[in-house]
Amino acid sequence: AKILDKKAARDGKASLTVADAVDYKGFPADRSKTGGWVPAALILGIEICERLSTMGIAVNLVTYLGGTMHLPSSTSANVVTDFLGTSFLLCLLGGFLADTFLGRFKTIVIFASIQALGTCTLALSTKLPHLRPPTCHSKNNCKEANGFQMGFLYLALYLIALGTGGLKSSVSGFGTDQFDEKNEAEKTQMAYFFNSLGGLLAVTVLVYIQDEVSRSLAYGICTISMFIAIVVILSGIKRYRYKKREGSPIVSIFQVVVAAIKKRNLNLPYDIGMLHENTPDGSRIHHTNQFQCLDKAAIVAEGDFVKTASGSTMNPWNLCTVTRVEEVKMMARLLPVWATTILFWTAYAQMITFSVVQASTMERTVGGFKIPAGSLTVFFVLAILLTCAVYDCLIIPFWKKWKGTPGFTDLQRMALGLILSTLGMAAAAVIEMKRLSVAKSVGEPTNGNPLPLSVFMLIPQFLLVGAGEAFIYTGQLDFFITRSPKSMKTMSTGLFLTTLALGFFMSSFLVSVVKKVTGTAMEKGGSRMILTMED
Repeated sequence: AKILDKKAARDGKASLTVADAVDYKGFPADRSKTGGWVPAALILGIEICERLSTMGIAVNLVTYLGGTMHLPSSTSANVVTDFLGTSFLLCLLGGFLADTFLGRFKTIVIFASIQALGTCTLALSTKLPHLRPPTCHSKNNCKEANGFQMGFLYLALYLIALGTGGLKSSVSGFGTDQFDEKNEAEKTQMAYFFNSLGGLLAVTVLVYIQDEVSRSLAYGICTISMFIAIVVILSGIKRYRYKKREGSPIVSIFQVVVAAIKKRNLNLPYDIGMLHENTPDGSRIHHTNQFQCLDKAAIVAEGDFVKTASGSTMNPWNLCTVTRVEEVKMMARLLPVWATTILFWTAYAQMITFSVVQASTMERTVGGFKIPAGSLTVFFVLAILLTCAVYDCLIIPFWKKWKGTPGFTDLQRMALGLILSTLGMAAAAVIEMKRLSVAKSVGEPTNGNPLPLSVFMLIPQFLLVGAGEAFIYTGQLDFFITRSPKSMKTMSTGLFLTTLALGFFMSSFLVSVVKKVTGTAMEKGGSRMILTMED
């Protein structure tokens, strides 16, 4: 009876702790004292501040580069897309550091501090007169920013990019770490909704302050918000659950590939059961016949085990388990869908670069109020929020009654997002042809006067691409989270974010190609844009 009582006590104590998480002292995390919605809300706060800062800078940066730094419109667009592309590409670095060395909490604090330093540097860049070229109102005598001025600006932007990459790679995962049993896709999509609210504040209040009050003040607000967010997340240090580091999945993938290459000349056994497998039964993944070249990494051969004082240890660069091989196969199966979504983010890039430049050349006055060009992206963010709300409140219940499934599948959402973005780009092309036709009929601009076209003609393209993002972003999240192995969730999220990075880089590439093919015609067509941005 005493033995049973002791066992029950141990089981009761175990049920009060989280198996794979510890508290801030390194002890097993107590369910009643750690995790839950309160610490998750603190983490969500820093994610919203990151979105406020990055979005507030990105959506209106092209007008600053053209109107203040006097860069050509194509160069301005490429600076913005290269900056954003680098931000998302650095998510892979942040994820690697979090999984291998720092852990998610330390990664968030360190890289949030780097981002705050970057926004502070950007505020100085826009405030100090010697860090920007002289003001000019003539297209013939505008002096472009020199190397030192652009170098200081690049320093600020890429500090922000580094901070964003490290922060974004870990903040969503750290938020979901606060829950024991959870639907990761649902929690991440909820964070996306609140991120969009942060984006809404960025494209309205911050952009207005940048254009009508002071850019340095707006960037100073970004800096202060990031520092406040850091203090807030540090305040919850005793309430968080910290998951144990398991090493980087990138290393695991390389181990499988290297082992398979080393054994490329070996023949697979007729009996798959002869392949190496020592993973516990509950965590095993059954063998599949696809990508059989990788199965060779699980063939047991001479030299695969290294003798140690306590016995022998498997060399992971020579031999891998079937489960580890199957995990790599699962990641490989994500790649076709990964590739098809890259071009959506190229279309997205046009919304925060050339569409903003389009808006700057058109009539933006409503009554006595002049709408900042960058604030037109408010329709983009509103489309995201409205689409998410309609989908959750109307489409999902209707679809569940009609089809018996909770809404569209992840692939259906991505397909719908691609269709909507295609329609949005078609609408943008029609409006651009109209704008260029009017520009030619009006002739050379004088005193930065806008074209006799209402800026609200751009609303359809913002709404269509914004609705497309709502579907494709949530579809991608669901796809990459639910179809990747449990041990590679961070890697799959990083893979998803690389679609954004490559989409932005693709935009820079296309703009450079168009500029090279059309010669100076592209920049001549942008002369009205540059002058109007200064107005």
